[in-house]
Amino acid sequence: MIETIQYQSIKWLQITNPSEDDYRYLLEDYQFHPLDIEDCRGSNQRPKLDEYDDYYFLILHFPYFDKGNKFIRIREVKIFWGKDYIITIGKSHWVVKKLFEEMQEDLHDEDEDAQAKFASSDILLYTILDRLMLETYTLIMRIGAEVDLINYDIFNKKARSIIELISVTRRNIIMLNTSFKPQLRVLHMFEGGAIKGFVDPEVLDMEDYWGNILDQYQKMFDSIEDYGELVEGLSSTFDSLQTNRTNDIMRLLTIFNAVLLPLTVVTGIFGMNLDFPFITNVRAFWIVISAMVLITLALVFFFNHQTRR
Repeated sequence: MIETIQYQSIKWLQITNPSEDDYRYLLEDYQFHPLDIEDCRGSNQRPKLDEYDDYYFLILHFPYFDKGNKFIRIREVKIFWGKDYIITIGKSHWVVKKLFEEMQEDLHDEDEDAQAKFASSDILLYTILDRLMLETYTLIMRIGAEVDLINYDIFNKKARSIIELISVTRRNIIMLNTSFKPQLRVLHMFEGGAIKGFVDPEVLDMEDYWGNILDQYQKMFDSIEDYGELVEGLSSTFDSLQTNRTNDIMRLLTIFNAVLLPLTVVTGIFGMNLDFPFITNVRAFWIVISAMVLITLALVFFFNHQTRR
């Protein structure tokens, strides 16, 4: 299904679930390269920007949280960008769909701000990318909050909950890192002037706008790398804490066993069915118990003295 927004000469076409008829329409009416159409049919494409004589084809990746609002997923945004049109195709990021609906409503209400965004296809593309950047920034700020939570709770909460939070956060950061790295090259093409666009530079210089997109993206990428290093450091700290706690438990069990060992020997000796020299003495039981208490106190004093050294 093809949905269309048009203001003056600029169109935004959104094809959410493209059919073969839709692909045929793009091939015949817009004369897009067949390989671009093939990329639209597929998924798991790498970020790229293909330049042709009369249009550009972009594939970009942007993150979102899954239905459980826990794990980060990556959604491809595929865009055909021409002089008087923008075409978003496929199961795009939810932000694109929401922006499309907002623009449709605002143009119906003759909103001047929405009309200004349709001044050219370059401005419309910038608007789409800027909204995606804003949503991505919000997502990354949440990751940062989770890193702060790990830092705060690492000494307080139970080990299992901290291990789960560290694992999920590390997985999300890796997902962001692997999607951001290849995309930086594509965005540098905008800022570096390799992509001319369709607006006359004397009317509107888009280089500053593309530079703003790249600055936002670079800032988010730097934040992701910082969060990755923090999580690795917190993970190492947590492992050290768990190792120390395990060592404390093992030391306590060792002392306990060391104290019980001589007592076990004493009870074992006097548990044999033999005649001992003072076995008939009425005080024999209390003498043995007193000896065992003295041995226990001596060993406790010894181990306590050793641990303080």
